Amino acid sequence: MGKREASTGTPATVLLAQLGIPFRTLSYVHDPAAGSYGAEAAEKLAADPARVFKTLMVDAGTHLAVAVVPVNRSLNLKAMGAACGSKRVTLADRAAAERRTGYVLGGISPLGQRHRSPLVLDESALAFATILVSGGRRGLEIELAPADLLRVTDGMTAPLAVV
Repeated sequence: MGKREASTGTPATVLLAQLGIPFRTLSYVHDPAAGSYGAEAAEKLAADPARVFKTLMVDAGTHLAVAVVPVNRSLNLKAMGAACGSKRVTLADRAAAERRTGYVLGGISPLGQRHRSPLVLDESALAFATILVSGGRRGLEIELAPADLLRVTDGMTAPLAVV
């Protein structure tokens, strides 16, 4: 990736630029009729779906948390609960997720959220030099090293994804 790119103006890219984290942005024209935001990103960017990660907000009972899993897999809620230290975890309500993060559904980035939440990244990300995550709006992805994502968010890894 080399040198840092100029910020595209989302809280996620501004944060990375301020911290001096190497990243690259990739854009595509979002189709409002797309059935899956993540699958659309992988397809339009011709990227391996195992390297493109979706950001899911979950309700862990006492708090919201961030799960980051490949777009071609599903989140194992029991595994996320174990990682969060919660017996029961459900997907967060759309309005609660948008309010907490400051982003709209389909553009929720794990970076630069309005209110920081604990983050758990599926361990499969560590197999790649870089991964793609939402850049903070539909049609914008950020490519960065998984270690940098974990460092910036104080995140952890766990086996979260299931086929």
